[in-house]
Amino acid sequence: MTRYILGRVLQALGVLWAAFTLTFAILYLLPSDPMELQLAAAGLQADGISPQQLADLKHQYGLDQSIWGQYWTRLSGAVHGDFGMSLTQNLPVRDLIQARIGQTLLLTGCACTVSMVLGLALAYLATFVRWNPLRLFLTRLPALGASFPQFFIALMLIQFLSFKLGLFPAMGNTGWKSLVMPVATISVLTSSVLAQVLIKSFDDTLRQPYIVTARAKGLSRSAVHLKHALRNAALPAMTILGLVIGLSVTSSIIVETIYTRVGIGRLAQEAVLSQDVPVVLAVVTIAAAIFVTVNLIVDLLYPLLDPRIARNRGRVRVPAAQIEVSAA
Repeated sequence: MTRYILGRVLQALGVLWAAFTLTFAILYLLPSDPMELQLAAAGLQADGISPQQLADLKHQYGLDQSIWGQYWTRLSGAVHGDFGMSLTQNLPVRDLIQARIGQTLLLTGCACTVSMVLGLALAYLATFVRWNPLRLFLTRLPALGASFPQFFIALMLIQFLSFKLGLFPAMGNTGWKSLVMPVATISVLTSSVLAQVLIKSFDDTLRQPYIVTARAKGLSRSAVHLKHALRNAALPAMTILGLVIGLSVTSSIIVETIYTRVGIGRLAQEAVLSQDVPVVLAVVTIAAAIFVTVNLIVDLLYPLLDPRIARNRGRVRVPAAQIEVSAA
């Protein structure tokens, strides 16, 4: 078990380092000069200041180092939570993120919770009902939800729930009502993805011999679904839990821009438009850290749901369809 945990932790750290390095390499291949962007944001031109002032500014932002020196400075700073100074806002990147990350975490947390509840409920109903027309409709509904672009969903919600009915505000971060439409916009996609996997997993699990045995012992359909099928059907869904949370985090860029919410997503959008390299690098690194952490937690939970993974030291991940739980 210790070897399994250590291996997953090392893999997570490797993925996080690779995400940071790749993002750094891409950003520093941009054709623009970060120093010129910073001067332009301050209303200055490079030829309008003395060479000594330009050198001091480059030293202040660490742009006088070699590319490897800048990489090591950024990497060592990121390990300690220091992402340097914003080129366009002349503020520590850490302060910018701390001021906005609370709203983004609140949005993504609510969206993930709603997505898991809706996805599980839809999958349960789609595999539980016996009337074929309703069952067919419920099984096709996730594909429909996943096919709509998020900006389209957001615009429809704003048009009907805000402009026509006046139920919720169309913009801002004030009060719980301002969360309803952004959460709904994200949850339509993420819950649909989760429901598609759960429906397929439920169908495979319900065809297993131990389910037939449980039914033969006189257990009700609801008891078979909840007590025996759900645990095994949840394993593949846990695999994409990191994807669902990752989708929620990346969707915040679109959602916070549309609903003019002040959060990390909108900060990332502003930083990309102004090519504020330290801010973009910090946002991508934090998003990658969240994604990697969630996947690490999922990997560590697998042995609890299927002890054979721990006995095999993580070498083999047993498909949910092959797991047989005693129906007694």
